Amino acid sequence: MDRSNNFYDAIVVGGRVAGASTAMLLARRGHRVLLLERARRGSDTLSTHALARAGVLQLKRWGLLKGLVEAGTPPIRRTVFHYGDDKIDIAIKPLGGVDSLYAPRRTVLDQLLVDSAEEAGVEPRFGVSVANVLKDATGRVEGVCASDDSGRPFVARAKLTIGADGIRSSVARHVSARSYREGKSSGGMVYGYWTDVEVEGYEWFFRPGLSGGLIPTNDDRICVWAGAPTRHYRRDLYVDGEPAIESVLSTLDRAAGRRVSAGRRVSVVRGFPGIPGFLRQAWGPGWALVGDAGYFKDPLSSHGISDALRDAELLARAAALVFEGLPEREALSDYQATRDSLSTRLFEATNAIASYGWEVADVAALQLEMSSAMRDEIEALLALDVTEASAAA
Repeated sequence: MDRSNNFYDAIVVGGRVAGASTAMLLARRGHRVLLLERARRGSDTLSTHALARAGVLQLKRWGLLKGLVEAGTPPIRRTVFHYGDDKIDIAIKPLGGVDSLYAPRRTVLDQLLVDSAEEAGVEPRFGVSVANVLKDATGRVEGVCASDDSGRPFVARAKLTIGADGIRSSVARHVSARSYREGKSSGGMVYGYWTDVEVEGYEWFFRPGLSGGLIPTNDDRICVWAGAPTRHYRRDLYVDGEPAIESVLSTLDRAAGRRVSAGRRVSVVRGFPGIPGFLRQAWGPGWALVGDAGYFKDPLSSHGISDALRDAELLARAAALVFEGLPEREALSDYQATRDSLSTRLFEATNAIASYGWEVADVAALQLEMSSAMRDEIEALLALDVTEASAAA
């Protein structure tokens, strides 16, 4: 395979957080990358928006946090947990050079990442549907068969094809990537945007069988969400077929319900019935998965975007080593092992919360477990800089 116009070092299928970040990081290392995204450029998507500290750290390390702030994304300096009638207020303390959290609209974050990828040399194409992956005689993936936004088919080849196309990843399906860890629970959620709602930072609410949150994002909007187990999604989150987000918030916390009712809803309320989380096989001959395509956990953790930013760098580093001559099995196996070691505790704690089979005190203990796992994650990300500096020396 020669390096003609349709041959790349990497083809990334999926141009949102995980895909755009992976493509950007590979291009910054001098690799030729094609980024394919089915949606139009700048389109929105369902999200809780909240970045954990690890996600903010990644954007800061990559030089992108300034752009997020300049886009008007409000800094979050407190996280408030409402466990039944009890309230725990936690100030965001500086750690790893991060002293604030952020919850950007996806129209802001996704566009920032795509723009940065393009600046680094990535070739982005939007409105592209991937029909299948290409395989050679040995079964090794060597690219994709796709069609552009006008329906014209095209073929592109690469040393590595990366699926970053979400929980229903077509790349994962075409390569038969198996799930080897699966959650036993899932929760459904309804989301909407309000203005003129007083908030104290990130706010999370828990009562038996229900959860909810208030998340400040761009344009003075608050993402308001409510959750219940998937088996009770329609029963507990809808009334007469319509999402009942305000009444659920009132059940969780009367004062919060009054705050939301006093505000103004400025969007439709959308729903996600939920699916159990999973860890999928992350690589195979000529292919790899990143983001929700390879690892998904219930969105009530509000850690999915941060996971995607973390794993984008882990995969980009591993892929770069492959392009430089390290055996694929060695580099990509290490990527999967590192991803799993940083994910397992968060995955299990989130699965337990998504079961809704807890007493309120149990949730507080599970949140402490998640906090501990997040600190380990921060240390691992900061160590990447140390490792790279040592290698350069």
